[in-house]
Amino acid sequence: MSLIERIKPIRLVAFDVDGVLTDGGLYLSDSGEEFKRFNTLDGHGLKMLKASGVELAIITGRTSRCVELRAQNLGIARLYQGVEDKLAVMQSLLAEMKLAAAAAAYMGDDVVDLPVMRNVGLALSVPGAPQIVRDHAHYVSQRAAGHGAVREVCELILGAQGTLNEQLARYLA
Repeated sequence: MSLIERIKPIRLVAFDVDGVLTDGGLYLSDSGEEFKRFNTLDGHGLKMLKASGVELAIITGRTSRCVELRAQNLGIARLYQGVEDKLAVMQSLLAEMKLAAAAAAYMGDDVVDLPVMRNVGLALSVPGAPQIVRDHAHYVSQRAAGHGAVREVCELILGAQGTLNEQLARYLA
């Protein structure tokens, strides 16, 4: 099956946080407060993807207030933090939304993401991921995590589904 054929039925895209929505670095203050760097290009890509009718979710093993705030800012209501079994969360989400696995995509960067990546229609990753993860991805972004990788994937999906020009039109008027 071609990449375009995999993308066309996608109605849900879920993302890991560290190493996908961020560069993977963990910044901790002396008081233990955690900081993460998010990319605004990625954020706008997520907003365009959502506006096109594709549902978004975040599934992450860590728990962080800044991730909650970022999800709120982007309008992502499906936020799952502190998750040990990401596949179980994805399967529950698919059941809740009445979607087949072929209608879901997941973007991850480490071996803990492989169970989900191996059980969705479109597995996505980043160039800095371990080789085994990249080997199981249908698409590996050219851009690095936290530096436009998510935007690249959003535009790839929008383009394959024929909605990219519609999302960009308001900026070209």
